[in-house]
Amino acid sequence: MRNYFIYSLLLIQPHLLFAQHNSDSTFEIGKNYITLSPVVVDTKLNISTFVDRIKSDTSFYKSFKNLRTLGFTAINDIRMFDSHNQQLASLHSKTKQIRESNCRKMQTLEEISTGDIYDNSHDFNYYTAQLYASLFFTRDSICNETNVVGSNQFDAKNKSGIDKHKEQLKMLFFNPGKRISGIPFMSNKTALFDETVADSYDMFLDKAFYNNFNCFVFTQKVKAGREGDVVVDEMQTWFDDSTFDVIARNYTLSFDAGFYDFKVSMEVKMTKFNNEYVPSLIRYNGNWKAIFKKRERGVFTATLYDFQE
Repeated sequence: MRNYFIYSLLLIQPHLLFAQHNSDSTFEIGKNYITLSPVVVDTKLNISTFVDRIKSDTSFYKSFKNLRTLGFTAINDIRMFDSHNQQLASLHSKTKQIRESNCRKMQTLEEISTGDIYDNSHDFNYYTAQLYASLFFTRDSICNETNVVGSNQFDAKNKSGIDKHKEQLKMLFFNPGKRISGIPFMSNKTALFDETVADSYDMFLDKAFYNNFNCFVFTQKVKAGREGDVVVDEMQTWFDDSTFDVIARNYTLSFDAGFYDFKVSMEVKMTKFNNEYVPSLIRYNGNWKAIFKKRERGVFTATLYDFQE
């Protein structure tokens, strides 16, 4: 009888240990949960606080706003392709942003263009290139900007045409995972942490050393068969483990509404200058089609360095 009791205890104990481990290694979020690596469990991280910080994060956008207050040099590479992956047009340039007397202006130090990247008025012929230019190029001096992130980061309500589309694209670019209004059939599918959307993802939290920073790594990947319910297919974000600021992010977005569709991959890496994060590398690979416009397949890379006050 004593031997039977010991044998039964040995059978039961692993089950109890597994149940306890499973409880410690997951965190409920709506109808779903985040799987925590053993390393994260050992850190005793307050997961609830961490998730709240992710939901309200502005550090990713602020790192780009920091560029408005600094001087820097940039290597710009834009390439457009046809349906057979043959290059149609390109731009390779080296530019320098100069910050003086609370104003910034841009100098083009080198430039090589091919194909029809420009039209006859020397404006960009491609929507992808126009978006890049609106983010990283300036034609005239721009003054009195700050790096303060306000409550209304983007507003497409008072814009129309291409300006409205650019603003909406910036929302996807800077705030992947946030609800975006004004985009037909898509607005309710972008908010990663809304209960109905969060249930479509597998979510993992790990810890790693990345780009000379100690980080928490948060990964969200759409569950098989749920691709049509979301816009962000996959997003992996590296957070500074002491401040929770975003120091790198890779994400893939896709959507097909019939009269417009897109599939876009982005990679963003940060570096630190004067104790503030700024983008040092941005890679984009996109294929999209909007109503009344030709399909565009574009790749661009921005490499930023030599930051100055």
